[in-house]
Amino acid sequence: MKQRTPKRTSPARTAAVPRPRVYLDSTIPSYYFDERAEILNYVADTRHWWDKESAAYDLWLSQATLRELAQGGHPYREKILEFVRKVQVLPEDRMVLELAQTYIDHKLMPASLEGDAAHLAYASFYGFNYLLTWNCNHLANANKRRHIEVINNRLGLASPLIVTPQMLVKETKP
Repeated sequence: MKQRTPKRTSPARTAAVPRPRVYLDSTIPSYYFDERAEILNYVADTRHWWDKESAAYDLWLSQATLRELAQGGHPYREKILEFVRKVQVLPEDRMVLELAQTYIDHKLMPASLEGDAAHLAYASFYGFNYLLTWNCNHLANANKRRHIEVINNRLGLASPLIVTPQMLVKETKP
């Protein structure tokens, strides 16, 4: 059997690879503290992701996320706001608001839920790898994926992968 010679290590192989960037909508920190029996599996998945997986990612949220968390009627609102205090906050930008309106105008997101359009706009405008959410109706919905890509392609924007915490975990070995 031929003996393998060790490969030379190049600077490209040893350079630090940037962590993937994740935009958090308000459902993620909210579910971390939720106690409703009907969503306990989602709560457990959220806590697992946050406690075990999130360090592998560069986490961000927006003023839209903070507003939703502050205005919501969650019984642990103050704890949630303290919890996200360590997460980086994106600057507000007029173009993000215009992009959110474009999503609404093109029926990508309902006008009554402008926060959903804002989350997608922030994640798209700032070029995030992932938008992490439990909103499977308007955001993490495979039936909307193509529509999002069409609109973003027309605007010259990349589309983030919109995922739940269940989808953003390391593969475990059998």
